[in-house]
Amino acid sequence: MVNINDYFKESSEVIKNLVTHKKKIESICEEILKNNKRKKKILVAGNGGSCADAEHFVGELQCTFKDRSRAPISAISLATMSSALTAWCNDFEFLSFYKRQVQAHGEEGDILFLISTGGGDKKSGASMSLVKAAEEGKKKNMKIISLVGKTGGELKKISDIFILVENKTTSFIQEAHMSILHCICEGLDNSFVNKKF
Repeated sequence: MVNINDYFKESSEVIKNLVTHKKKIESICEEILKNNKRKKKILVAGNGGSCADAEHFVGELQCTFKDRSRAPISAISLATMSSALTAWCNDFEFLSFYKRQVQAHGEEGDILFLISTGGGDKKSGASMSLVKAAEEGKKKNMKIISLVGKTGGELKKISDIFILVENKTTSFIQEAHMSILHCICEGLDNSFVNKKF
C-alpha cells in the first residue's frame, strides 16, 4: 500500500524546489514571445506521459490558459498525426519519427521543445527519438528547449535551454514538468496582458 502522506510530501518538495529555475523559466517565456513575434512556430514532443504533457502544453498555447482574449501561439504536437506516426513506424521504425517530423515542419528560427523524464540514453536507447529530433533541429538552426529529469541525459548536452528536475522518480518529474509548463503559460499570458510581446 502506498504511503499517501510520504508521496505527496515528496512530490510537493520537488515542485517547491522549482523556484530555483526561475531565470530559466523566464528565459523560456522570452524565447517563446520572440518566436511568436517573428511569426515562427513551436514544435513540441515527448514520449509516453511526456507526450501527453506535450499535447497539453500545445493545447494551452494554441487556445488559452487564463486570458481568454489572448491571441493564439503557433505550436504543433509532433505525435498527434496518427496516420503519419503509424505509417512511419510500420514502414521504418519509431526512433526516427520525430526527426522526420522536424524535417517536415521545422524551419530556421523555430523552437523545438522536448519533454523527457530521462533525457535520452545512448546505452539503453530510451528517448533517443527525441535526441535524434534535437540533432535535426540543430542542423536547421532551431532553438532547442528541453525539460528533463534524472541525469538530464543527452538532451541536457544538446539543448540551448534546459531545466533539469533533479529527481529519480518518473511521476515526480512529470508532475514537476507540468508545473513548469503551467508556469510558462502564466508568464506568457501576463506578457500578453502587459503588451510585452
